[in-house]
Amino acid sequence: MPTLFMVGGPMGVGKTTTCQELKRLLPNCVFLDGDWCWDMDPFVVNEQTKALVLQNITTLLQNFLRCGQFMNVVFCWVLHEEQIWRQLLDRLDLLGWELCQVALVCSEEQLVYRLQSDVARGLRTADVIDRSRQRLASFAKLPVPLLDTTDRTARQAAEEIAQLADRGEIAGRW
Repeated sequence: MPTLFMVGGPMGVGKTTTCQELKRLLPNCVFLDGDWCWDMDPFVVNEQTKALVLQNITTLLQNFLRCGQFMNVVFCWVLHEEQIWRQLLDRLDLLGWELCQVALVCSEEQLVYRLQSDVARGLRTADVIDRSRQRLASFAKLPVPLLDTTDRTARQAAEEIAQLADRGEIAGRW
């Protein structure tokens, strides 16, 4: 059965890299990173841009689900609040699709290390470290399975997600 994978996690935990690996593992797969819908300059977060981004994400996801070419749709975004998961799911027609949800987490030390490496390479700004640390704790409160990436490569995490999905063990409790 076709499957929609929704992968959350704090900035720097490895969502994008893991989902790129997952895309390579799964047949007939397409990948959407929610951050791509925020790629704007200047970066402005307000009610108007939040609504726009949510609409763009759900439109793209629904188009992928309806396409018929794809057996697997992989989506990642921070998804640190239950309300965000619900808003996305409420807007999608998942008839005929399995839903697999997981949040990636890691130790705070590993998260800081990964983010500092990104900052040093100019990939992120330093303010992301505190924001990501604050959001890390919120994932334990969500009704989705957690996958700890502290000691896993992106490939290993992707393989684990695929195996959990094959066993039907990844589903949120909404």
